[in-house]
Amino acid sequence: MAYWLFKSEPGTWSWDDQVKCGAKGTEWDGVRNYMANNFMKDMKIGDKGFFYHSVNEKQVVGIVEVIGEHVMDPSDPKGKFGMVQLKAVEPMPTFVTLADIKGDPALEDMVLVKNSRLSVQPVTPAEWKKVCAMGGLKKAPK
Repeated sequence: MAYWLFKSEPGTWSWDDQVKCGAKGTEWDGVRNYMANNFMKDMKIGDKGFFYHSVNEKQVVGIVEVIGEHVMDPSDPKGKFGMVQLKAVEPMPTFVTLADIKGDPALEDMVLVKNSRLSVQPVTPAEWKKVCAMGGLKKAPK
């Protein structure tokens, strides 16, 4: 099991939009960064991720699960980039802001802190547990 963080502009695709897709989930498409695409290639069904609202909010708002592995993204006319399928699992009881994450020394090496522009990024198991606890989850989803 691996952990990830998926960033989305809430005005384009929000946590509420993700939740509305229900158990069938939706494609995480439109990624046009090679590093983010390579991370998606590493994803397996059952992996979990943070759903992060970027731009003005800059906060972890929910937990998602990978329900479909990497396939080519039909919205990419050049056929270089792919997508995965995600479903919403649960909201964070308390949103965890970028400022909260940056303010915790245990998270100083988190990719979100070091490379905040990357739209899809890995999260270590220790970071996963820490952010879940900061968000008020009694137990980090596995």
